[in-house]
Amino acid sequence: MPHIDYYFTPLSPFAYLAGDGLERIAARHGASVAYKPVNFFAAMEAAGGLPVPKRHWSRQEYRLQELPRIAKRAGLPITIHPKQWPTDAGRAMAAILAAEAAGGGDVGLLCRRLLASCWAEEMDIGDPAVVDAALREAGFDPAMLDFETAAARVAPLTAEAIERGVFGAPFYIVKETGQKFWGQDRLDFLDDHLAGRI
Repeated sequence: MPHIDYYFTPLSPFAYLAGDGLERIAARHGASVAYKPVNFFAAMEAAGGLPVPKRHWSRQEYRLQELPRIAKRAGLPITIHPKQWPTDAGRAMAAILAAEAAGGGDVGLLCRRLLASCWAEEMDIGDPAVVDAALREAGFDPAMLDFETAAARVAPLTAEAIERGVFGAPFYIVKETGQKFWGQDRLDFLDDHLAGRI
């Protein structure tokens, strides 16, 4: 059974615009998925990248044109300048890792709800109430999760991501082959790879 390591941040609009594509591909190929939220500002910096506000104006302008195009094609609503972005994603990342460790719910749905909270609903995913609501919607009881242990995993996962050459979000790595796929627009390539077409 193939395995996919999924590196992302709940602050990424491109991870949001991936929708449920990863989960549908994993189901089609019987693949397992490890959800690995990391500090992408650190990962980008390690790879020589710049945060959005420090990029050349032409790249910032292009991003603002590209996001609505991708959203329209994906059939997803998007707020280009959500009022609560950027925010502290620490609790959201801890929630994802704690939920995955606990089991019993839908981690993929949790990730999508957190991303949609930010990019479609303009809610602050740094707010524990917003995170807890997403957890409950995905079938997890926030009171039963070990947030402290989960939060301590973010730094090692970030170091792991940097070591493996992760430089953007969303980023997918197939364990068995080492093949890497960056961006929601590379999910078709991931699908083809798992099917043996490429």
